[in-house]
Amino acid sequence: MEEDQLEKFVVAYLKKKGFKQAEHAFQEELQQHQSKNNSSSSISTNSITDPDFAKHLLSFSEFESVVARYQDGYSKLRSWTYSSLDLYKHELLRVLYPVFIHCFMDLVVKGHIQGARTFFNSFREDHEMMHSRDLQKLEGVLSPSHLEEMEFAHSLRHSKVKIKICQYTYELLLQYLHKTQLTIMLGIINEHINFQVSPGQPISISDDTEVVTLIGSSQDEATQINQKEIQWGLLEDSLEERLEKSGVLLSDSEKAEGETKEGELDENKKRSVEGGKQGTSTKKLKKDKAASAMGKTGRPEANAVITAPRVKPELALPVISTEVEKSILEDLRNRVQLSSVSLPSVNFYTFINTHNGLNCSSISHDGSLVAGGFSDSSLKVWDMAKLGQEAVGSVLQGENDTTSSEYVLGSNGGKRSYTLFQGHSGPVYSATFSPLGDFLLSSSADSTVRLWSTTMNANLVCYKGHNYPVWDVQFSPLGHYFASASHDRTARIWSMDRIQPLRIMAGHLSDVDCVQWHVNCNYIATGSSDKTVRLWDVQSGECVRIFIGHRSMVLSLAMSSDGRYMASGDEDGAIMMWDLSSGRCVTPLMGHTSCVWSLAFSCEGSLLASGSADCTVKLWDVTASTKVPKTEENKSGNTNRLRSLRTLPTKSSPVYALRFSRRNLLFAAGVLSKSV
Repeated sequence: MEEDQLEKFVVAYLKKKGFKQAEHAFQEELQQHQSKNNSSSSISTNSITDPDFAKHLLSFSEFESVVARYQDGYSKLRSWTYSSLDLYKHELLRVLYPVFIHCFMDLVVKGHIQGARTFFNSFREDHEMMHSRDLQKLEGVLSPSHLEEMEFAHSLRHSKVKIKICQYTYELLLQYLHKTQLTIMLGIINEHINFQVSPGQPISISDDTEVVTLIGSSQDEATQINQKEIQWGLLEDSLEERLEKSGVLLSDSEKAEGETKEGELDENKKRSVEGGKQGTSTKKLKKDKAASAMGKTGRPEANAVITAPRVKPELALPVISTEVEKSILEDLRNRVQLSSVSLPSVNFYTFINTHNGLNCSSISHDGSLVAGGFSDSSLKVWDMAKLGQEAVGSVLQGENDTTSSEYVLGSNGGKRSYTLFQGHSGPVYSATFSPLGDFLLSSSADSTVRLWSTTMNANLVCYKGHNYPVWDVQFSPLGHYFASASHDRTARIWSMDRIQPLRIMAGHLSDVDCVQWHVNCNYIATGSSDKTVRLWDVQSGECVRIFIGHRSMVLSLAMSSDGRYMASGDEDGAIMMWDLSSGRCVTPLMGHTSCVWSLAFSCEGSLLASGSADCTVKLWDVTASTKVPKTEENKSGNTNRLRSLRTLPTKSSPVYALRFSRRNLLFAAGVLSKSV
């Protein structure tokens, strides 16, 4: 390189960086060199024009200019987006996050680690609310090799993000990029974003169920998986089917006699569960409402079930005793038919004095038992019948005690009816009762799942297989089998009689936070921190559906009684209703302002209940959404939306668990929180 060019280059660099004093000093040195004799000038020239020095200076300048181009390009695109009209701004904002992520990763790949960190920290606040989990993962990227080793980052580099955008917004974006000659931003958008351009007005953000979602598997892969055939119907010869047959065979006199006996049983059950707190008049009023809703002829729930196809079980299902079948059938016969005009009664169990130690709660199918998992590795079970017999002051207390006896003396000298189960060596994160309530499963940070007997009050089995904390565990609808979800990014299927897992479901890119069984026991669904829900075939262990649309980690799942629909709730408070056969979202549910920790469908599937950290239980009308014809949907131009029927606020109690009994009484549990 010529000496003059090198001098000009250095001066230009110093001016660009604003180093005025260094610039003046350098120019003075140049003048001094020119006034010196040839010999000294020759020595100086040799030192300045050394090839290694020139290469180093050039590479350093190139380094600075690359980082500056990315920083300036993204900053200009960001400023233009935020200053756009509100009508188009929310669509343009969707573009910023993937551009931001790929700018950061491009700088890392090119070796500009420090520049990448500066860029990342400068703009991360814009995306902290919606994408905090992703940012935490990428924060640990310190070299190009990290991008290849990290599965999440690697998948982002090799897949395109799908973004829905209207035609006019798309044209505005292209015009701006070409006009300002932001070639780097344009290149990133072309390489990593797949726009789905639609005519007409911009899509409302609340109506768009598939706004930008960064996932490990590409949209094409998800589409391919979702084409697999699944059998979403109910099992052959189910109890509901038998109910319908038995209802047809019963004579009028037998029906009347049966209703009388069932009514007495219903009253006895309510008396034991609710501890005699309700008066006789209240019970009679609820019974009358149930009778008017159901009618005297025909069983609406059986008619609804008939529409679902029948499938054969893929697992060897446990045999149910005749006595248990009769008990379940009695509950089904006395089920209250719920609808938008006939809402369920709600029984809320409140934990107090837990000292922020309660991690999870579970309610048995008949509401007679309530379990709580605590941070001190203990598991406690309350029997509602015994609790109701105690003094009024004896409520669900979760004080930290060390005794292992079944009854603990309270301040009033009476006994509190809870059983203490000890065995885990870490916080208990999940608990679930078997369908009959005779067994209880718990999962813990100690990487194990434990099986307890509620009749013997003892630990029966410790299941080891996961390598990290187990976030969730769920019994199958018929018992015997159960599924677990872990931080190790896998879900596993177990049976009570084997200490090793039967199946391992691997595919999620982050923690598997929740798991739920399909009603026919042939599938399980898993929700993950990678913002997706997956449906797995229990026989083959293959993923047969990927549900894309959530913007934060998925925390709760529920299956409809006919097996056709699934609901999922996330950390942002959004709920999505999915059609399992197509893999598409039926409608989003917006209303909660915090994490949705629990979801439950009513027994006939007409209502959905959701419990949240915002201290509310919400009831949603399912049938209003699924029965609207497509012609009306197209006319409205919006995604068909479930109707929120009622919001039930608690007394500063985040809702941990929900459960519909077989008779459609809604049980809920939460912890009293003074900080809310």
